[in-house]
Amino acid sequence: MLAEFGRYSEPALLVLLSLLDGPRHGYAIGADIARLGGRWLGPGTLYGAIGRLEARGLIAAGAEAGRRTPYHLTAEGLAAATAELDRLGALTAEARRRLELRTRGA
Repeated sequence: MLAEFGRYSEPALLVLLSLLDGPRHGYAIGADIARLGGRWLGPGTLYGAIGRLEARGLIAAGAEAGRRTPYHLTAEGLAAATAELDRLGALTAEARRRLELRTRGA
């Protein structure tokens, strides 16, 4: 599902992962991503990902609270996050298998 985001798939996945804990506004999403991944996304990257996810129905905006708009996962967003994590898990498992073979053979 996130493959259509191309090079923007990582920021999109990070936004989805942040929203697994519940609704957050943009700055809180960015701060959570910084805690998860150790780096801040620039505002263009963060809000671009939020906009693309919202346009595809993977997240939805809630009622504004002042100048802040909270976002939450939709059912489709949860399915997309699950599918991407499954894909990454399979990739990681294969990479670890290959690494183990290499270190045993070295």
